Amino acid sequence: MRHVYIRGIMGLIWLAAAIVSVSSNSQMAVLYIILGGVFLYSAFVTWKKEKDNKGDM
Repeated sequence: MRHVYIRGIMGLIWLAAAIVSVSSNSQMAVLYIILGGVFLYSAFVTWKKEKDNKGDM
């Protein structure tokens, strides 16, 4: 479960970097948004899978 938290935190850090860099470099902000979204999506999917597997046991 720890890896889900780490991925979620990394996703939030990338999104914060996107917010900070919007004014100076918008192309990098788009990259940061994509990276943050990928990390958050990965964390959500893993969290959902682990949650569903706990009900089976």
